[in-house]
Amino acid sequence: MTTLMTRLTRSWNLRYPILSAPMAFAGGGQLAAAVSRSGGLGLIGGGYGDPSWLEEQFEAARGHSVGVGFITWSLRKSPSLLTNVLKHRPAAVMLSFGDPRPFVAEIRAARAKLICQCQNMEHVMDAVDVGANAVVAQGAEAGGHGALRGAITFVPEAADYIRTHAPDTLLLAAGGIADGRGLAAALMLGADGVLMGTRFWASKEALVHARHHEAIVETDGDGTVRTRVADIARQIPWPKEFTARIRRNAFTSRWHGREDELEKNVSVEGPRYRKAFAEGDPENTAVWFGEAAGLVHAIEPAGAIVERIAAEALACLKRYS
Repeated sequence: MTTLMTRLTRSWNLRYPILSAPMAFAGGGQLAAAVSRSGGLGLIGGGYGDPSWLEEQFEAARGHSVGVGFITWSLRKSPSLLTNVLKHRPAAVMLSFGDPRPFVAEIRAARAKLICQCQNMEHVMDAVDVGANAVVAQGAEAGGHGALRGAITFVPEAADYIRTHAPDTLLLAAGGIADGRGLAAALMLGADGVLMGTRFWASKEALVHARHHEAIVETDGDGTVRTRVADIARQIPWPKEFTARIRRNAFTSRWHGREDELEKNVSVEGPRYRKAFAEGDPENTAVWFGEAAGLVHAIEPAGAIVERIAAEALACLKRYS
């Protein structure tokens, strides 16, 4: 069994510096538990806040140390979601896409680690200001919601800032990381570990329709687009600074660039979108993965993914040491 030691693994008692992203609807308790059981830390996706679903997922992860993540602007509408989740004693709580300040004291009181996902340097500065235990520098390559910075410059810039202003704060890299080369590169850029979404979205434990899993295996890194059309169709009021990276398909071809028209027709197109998603239709709804699709060639158990990526990264680091 390999080990890959960083500040993250030492301070959080992990075997590998790998976290699974708290992907809404896809990152459930079984996936989080599998990642944690394999030596990383799995995070349950709190999404837009379904208390019953969250209870089910923590029950599915029972016996394993897991964390949870929330969409911060959405959590502000239902702060009791955090209070209820903290009763499960999560190892960490990740906040993304909004000001974390309203929730910091409650997370600290529960002795959970605070992770703040950031998309630009202003977000990093805010995360340091509130005393986050870990900062995630999320590059635009990531699947799902994000912004414009590319990981290869954003991660070292964030590392430099943290080293100067908050040297005890950990840094995780996210966006486009799906194999050991990506993990090794992130460590060389100054990160203490990685947060991976797309690679774990394409795992057997993820709550993803089989037809959507087939779609990622067939798609390369050019096959995604950053767009607002999924949020318009779902009528979810995301802040306009954040777009979603999803698979290019018939849905995006029809509506990307025609957002105003989609908004006018959402009473018809919204139900069509939701029906297609429920049926696992890979062409007429959003399929939520990032540019790392080109590095995914099979749907595998999460534990095997963790072990292989760690071993690949260690081999890369030894090769160039």
